[in-house]
Amino acid sequence: MSNFQLSNKFILDPAGINHENLSGIMNKIKSKNIDYADLYFQYSKNEFWSLEDGEVKNGSYSIDQGVGIRSISDEKTAFTYSDDISLNVLNDSLKIINSIEKQGQSISTPGPKRTTKKIIYTNDDPIAELDSQKKIDLLEKIESIAKLIDKRVIKVSASLAVQYEVILIKNYYGQLIEDIRPLVRLSISVISELNGKREQGSAGGGGRYLLNYFTDEMLEDYAKKAVSQSLVNLDAQAAPAGSMTVVLGSGWPGILLHEAIGHGLEGDFNRKGTSAFSNMMGKQVAKKGITVVDDGTIKHRRGSLNIDDEGNTTQKTVLIEDGILVGYLQDTLNARLMNMPLTGNGRRESYAHSPMPRMTNTYMPNGKYDPKEIIQSVDNGLYAENFGGGQVDITSGKFVFSASEAWMIKDGKLDYPVKGATIIGNGPDILKEVSMVGNDMSLDSGVGTCGKEGQSVPVGVGQPTLKIDNIIVGGTG
Repeated sequence: MSNFQLSNKFILDPAGINHENLSGIMNKIKSKNIDYADLYFQYSKNEFWSLEDGEVKNGSYSIDQGVGIRSISDEKTAFTYSDDISLNVLNDSLKIINSIEKQGQSISTPGPKRTTKKIIYTNDDPIAELDSQKKIDLLEKIESIAKLIDKRVIKVSASLAVQYEVILIKNYYGQLIEDIRPLVRLSISVISELNGKREQGSAGGGGRYLLNYFTDEMLEDYAKKAVSQSLVNLDAQAAPAGSMTVVLGSGWPGILLHEAIGHGLEGDFNRKGTSAFSNMMGKQVAKKGITVVDDGTIKHRRGSLNIDDEGNTTQKTVLIEDGILVGYLQDTLNARLMNMPLTGNGRRESYAHSPMPRMTNTYMPNGKYDPKEIIQSVDNGLYAENFGGGQVDITSGKFVFSASEAWMIKDGKLDYPVKGATIIGNGPDILKEVSMVGNDMSLDSGVGTCGKEGQSVPVGVGQPTLKIDNIIVGGTG
């Protein structure tokens, strides 16, 4: 880390605040009978560019900063925030923060999850790495690559989002923790046309990198994937409907695992008894051989963090092991109330939001089967290579997901592409229908954003190729 040089430069020094001032504010908060408190400072720069058919359609640059102040007593949380960082604001916030106080005996609050910190991404600013023209050049390059791949491509749009955040946290235990967070994402969308029929394809990626991550080879890969998806859908037939065997591809299809299963393993839903996995700890919730992991420590990944938004070191947390439910994702509040260990999963969208248990990079590790072997084992079914949007009910576990690229499997081979396929099921049930797990686990390319209670945070997903023996497919054929 930068030894507070950057948080001093961007956050404290302009406001005339020093570290001793923060200790004084925290001591005033702790003078009340509370269980936990923190100050969360954020400085954020964002830049966005979009290009459509060679023309710049959008270019924006913004700076946002502020502080969120929180105290916790039993199950109650007092929270306030301001985009004005000053000692007066911090002192004025005490009237709200000190409005709650414990009644009766205290519940032990887990100590901070601090180990030897691993720095898993650069501290450098990706926005400052290239000037505006070179960022536009990057988009023009991927657009030209896509247009040269196939003459049926009639429209190309591309966008680049770049973010640089400086985070400073003062917690209940007197610790001062800083994190510097870069984030980049490049996206491409193409439309192909044949005989008056048009179809769209998209691709992209990124993570906690600088912009030199987007090499010529990577731009070509994104362009080829987007064009291929659009061309496949040009030839696609209407998907059939009914109960059938479904094979999910590796990588991004792990979004189904994230939504249908991952959310149900977050501590707050289970503490309140609103998750399909509530009160299932130690029980078999999936077939043997099925393991689900959340890992916020994978280098450079979009969902990774050096520390969570409470200042706790992130970690690798096994949630389901060999079919047995063994863990939940926890922040400070829910870990304390559930008497469970912290997992470093307290996350918030910004200083204007209170943290809650959230996923980082959620995936299913490798199994033993070759992906070709999995396809060959299916006489008649669906292969969903890529997913679009979906909806999930956390309480019941029911989900509906649309496949953006899919094929029918006949006699162990991919027979023809289909469109309009939706996968309909129940998260806990689907875990019991997985019969083959591939050995090709991959994480998504770095495009995931997760929404929960109005807050959006960057996440990663992943899985190997999976065979689900019986699931409902909605279609139009």
